[in-house]
Amino acid sequence: MSRETLTDITRQVIDHGKAGTMAQADAVMKLPAEMYYSKERFELELERIWRRIPLLVAAGSELPEPGDFKTMDIAGASLLITRTKDGQARAFMNACTHRGAVVEREACGHKSRFTCPYHGWTFSNDGRLVGVSAPQDFGDIDKQDYGLVALPTCERAGLIWVILNPDSTLDFDDFLAGYDAMLGQFGFENWKYISVRSFKGPNWKIAFDGYLEYYHIPVLHGQTFGTDSTNRGLYYAWGPHQHIKSPAAEKGHIATEVLGYMADLFEKPETDWDLETMTYGVWTVFPCASIACFGGGGRGVMFSQILPGAHVGESITNQIYLMAEPPKTDNLAAEAEAQFDFFQEVVMREDYATGYTVQQALPHSGLDHILLGRNELGNQRFHQWCDKVVEAETEDDLRQLFAGAERAVGLHKQAAE
Repeated sequence: MSRETLTDITRQVIDHGKAGTMAQADAVMKLPAEMYYSKERFELELERIWRRIPLLVAAGSELPEPGDFKTMDIAGASLLITRTKDGQARAFMNACTHRGAVVEREACGHKSRFTCPYHGWTFSNDGRLVGVSAPQDFGDIDKQDYGLVALPTCERAGLIWVILNPDSTLDFDDFLAGYDAMLGQFGFENWKYISVRSFKGPNWKIAFDGYLEYYHIPVLHGQTFGTDSTNRGLYYAWGPHQHIKSPAAEKGHIATEVLGYMADLFEKPETDWDLETMTYGVWTVFPCASIACFGGGGRGVMFSQILPGAHVGESITNQIYLMAEPPKTDNLAAEAEAQFDFFQEVVMREDYATGYTVQQALPHSGLDHILLGRNELGNQRFHQWCDKVVEAETEDDLRQLFAGAERAVGLHKQAAE
């Protein structure tokens, strides 16, 4: 069914491309400007969004073997993500249950056990406390009660989600709204992790806004993607998650994979439409991730995590590069590395450099709101979902919100204009 849905989307994109039309939001949206710089709003987002809902923390291929691990910091929490001997992905608070020290300080690696550097308490990679140093001096405790704090974890479509609230009972299926089946068309469980690059950016929503629309592409990215790039996107949503394609009709454009040009399929019969081309475009995962296709050095994706920083005006971006298979020659490896350099250059020197000017100017601009156009449907939906999640006061409210979310929005009803 997911491939059928992808085929339906492709058919609709081609129809728009041939007709020179696009789908738009019902109206221009006004967004309060303080949403980008209010300290109070930022703290509320940390509490209501980041510490309550599933977060896409890793690709399964970052932890391909039992014993592999990854650490990361999100919204003030230190995480330890592991692959246990039974092949399951697990996640824990990276804090020793003795005195709260960070247990594992390396960013990634391979270990079956983790020893706290403070007093030497040792934990297995499934979170159990297996060793207390000098136990005869410390006193009696039940080690079963003092394992690492486990977090709800779910691995789907070769990707790993974690909820930072250990007591959460949210249903991952409700949150994903069938989007995991769409992402499953990539077959990420068989892909390879290549590398990661990390750097700072402006407020996390200012940063994420750039992943949600194509309107800025030929202007801001005129020197990199080209002034002839599309500025039109078509948006398909599963709950708060969105897939973006372009109705552009140009063949062989540099932006074909990343923006989802379907031009190569325009004149082909549907029986000849290949799955790889149909997955082209941007796949965003609420609230913090974007998956964009590329072809440099072979089939790959840039999996970007946009995480809140230490204060309202800072974010951290991790560009994680995955490929269907590692480059087999030096030339292909060089092409892949050049592709990674290109993406980092575009995001840092164009997107985020401009985002920093927004961060600086907006609080003192005299503007009480900013505008999101009818052609910026992805941004409108994203900010609407941020508001919905923040306004959900209880976990029951959250559960009802996600359980009632629509799926494949935009597929069967798009107003062409």
